[in-house]
Amino acid sequence: MENFYLFIIMSVMLIILPGPDTAIVTKNTVAGGSAKGLKTLAGTICALLLHTLAAVAGLSAIIVKSAFLFSTFKYAGAIYLIYLGAKSIAALKNNVLSEEYAEPDKYRNKSYFKQGFLTNILNPKVAVFFLTFLPQFVNSGSDTLIPFLLMGATYALLTAIWFMLYILLINQISTFMKKPKTTKVIEALTGTVLIGFGIKLAFEKAQH
Repeated sequence: MENFYLFIIMSVMLIILPGPDTAIVTKNTVAGGSAKGLKTLAGTICALLLHTLAAVAGLSAIIVKSAFLFSTFKYAGAIYLIYLGAKSIAALKNNVLSEEYAEPDKYRNKSYFKQGFLTNILNPKVAVFFLTFLPQFVNSGSDTLIPFLLMGATYALLTAIWFMLYILLINQISTFMKKPKTTKVIEALTGTVLIGFGIKLAFEKAQH
């Protein structure tokens, strides 16, 4: 493995770029507080670790190279993102919280984790990322098992640190963030962003 520090710098730059994970963490933190944001983050981290294991096992390569599997993951992820976005906007239109926020905590907590997990795991672009980004930092001809595991774990750790700081920031300004008007604006924005990411993902092409 080479240029590990460069890998960390590049990873941080990629992590802080807003994406579907940022949108869903923002939405759930504003709606349910930092604890719910952290549960969403936990789902995201679990998905990243599974992507790492898939890349090590070669499954990600199969998904990327198979048009059928890539399309299956792509459309499933796109539909799920659009569903979450539409649900947020529909809740605003009806002037009520979405059903999952009205459910008992034991079901609601699972839902937050599930949203974070599914948003990440159903995104085939993450599989593409792991297979195109990680190999750049591995010595040619060397064994990739340990380096891939190390880089995957490092990327997941950096993601966790960034989003914990992000959730803390949102929580610190929670009084402003949770004002009815602010909440509606954020729900509308994140809902629109999630739908946008879903549509963008639907038109994503497999890389061969």
